[in-house]
Amino acid sequence: QVQLVESGGGLVQAGGSLRLSCAASGRTFNNYNLGWFRQAPGKERERVAAIGSGGTTYYADSVKGRFTVSRDNAKNAVYLQMNNLKPEDTAVYYCAARYYTNNNYAYWGQGTQVTVSS
Repeated sequence: QVQLVESGGGLVQAGGSLRLSCAASGRTFNNYNLGWFRQAPGKERERVAAIGSGGTTYYADSVKGRFTVSRDNAKNAVYLQMNNLKPEDTAVYYCAARYYTNNNYAYWGQGTQVTVSS
């Protein structure tokens, strides 16, 4: 079992930055791929970034060049640095974890709200 707790959300003006953190507890963190997802009202949840157990990263086209995902295995933490935020980035952001041999994200945090004002 892996428990995930996000923090760092808030209200920011367009063009501003936020850094989301996700603290993990439970099993061996190093063996998990980690993802950041978001869901805006009335929209489907989408994966915005991910980082593999070996450090390989993925970004959705909508956030490439603005968001950076990183992990600190010593601290059992994953981060999402979000720069040049846009109103369309407004959503609840979730971190999620999946064992590196599995396809599905089995563990989810409770989410943190990010609101970008224009």
